[in-house]
Amino acid sequence: MASRFSIPTQGSSSVGAFIIVEMLFSTSLLAIVGAGEQPSLSPRRLALFNTTTGTALRELNFLTSVVAVRLNRKRLVVVLQDRTYIYDVNTVGILDTIDTVPNPKGICAFSPSSDGCFLALPASTTKGTVLVYNVMELHSHCEIDAHRSPLAAIVLSSNGMFIATASEHGTIIRVHLVSDASKSYSFRRGTYSSTIFSLSFGPSLQLPDILAASSSSGSVHVFSPGIAVNQRSKRSNSFLGAVLPDSVNDVLDPAHHIVLHDATPAGVKSYAVIRKVDKDPKTSASEFTACRAIISIITFNGYFQEYNLSINEQNEASWSLEREFNLLMVKSMP
Repeated sequence: MASRFSIPTQGSSSVGAFIIVEMLFSTSLLAIVGAGEQPSLSPRRLALFNTTTGTALRELNFLTSVVAVRLNRKRLVVVLQDRTYIYDVNTVGILDTIDTVPNPKGICAFSPSSDGCFLALPASTTKGTVLVYNVMELHSHCEIDAHRSPLAAIVLSSNGMFIATASEHGTIIRVHLVSDASKSYSFRRGTYSSTIFSLSFGPSLQLPDILAASSSSGSVHVFSPGIAVNQRSKRSNSFLGAVLPDSVNDVLDPAHHIVLHDATPAGVKSYAVIRKVDKDPKTSASEFTACRAIISIITFNGYFQEYNLSINEQNEASWSLEREFNLLMVKSMP
């Protein structure tokens, strides 16, 4: 879904569509890539734009189209189809270039923390291998063999400690500890294949309480990593857990998840983002901590939804739709 508005580029003023708009947290800095309707809005050009002053700060031009952009207070990451560039966000000086496998969908993940600042990219076109790159120290951190089929979605936790992945089959979502690439937890989304459009961790300093996924089925799935950790630990200490391989353990994993059915029209691309998680301080020392979460969903047919999700100590959930509106009908400010 391309956004359409006016932006002054260096030397001109352009009105048209933009295929990528990335904001630096809640600041006035935007990274914008055009949809190619006119030369000044080329998909091979990235503009850094200050919304407060209404001026373009810097433009970067590339030989091929930009397919993804990520940034935090230290680094700017520009993903092309077969190459990724790392910049210093303050000087916009190039720091490193990573040659990658073909990545036309711009699949990537970036942790905003300056302490655990990692970039994740597909490392194979035939299986779900992830390259994890340390963008502060500018070196490869590890490779994770997450799935047998190619990747469809990746996300890093905000502190860079955990990475979640989904393959093109979309039946199993796996969570790895970045510092120990061999250790993982698995969540079964369903039996039938479905395209995973997005993954989102809840904000947390340790293991996130919940993980959300949106899919082509139109449902939003919310998983509880804490329950999976506890139950996997119990199973690994049992005789059955000791003798069965991980591939069989994945099948034995219960769903560990809550489903919001028909959240979006089936087949329409969507993104679900966990914006906030509040734990219940009165929760007893049980297997699961009760919590409340705010989850925002945006669809490629122009709708925005905001849900409140409440989960009790028995992992029972209730959803309430708080806001919904059509972005395409919202009038722009003069």
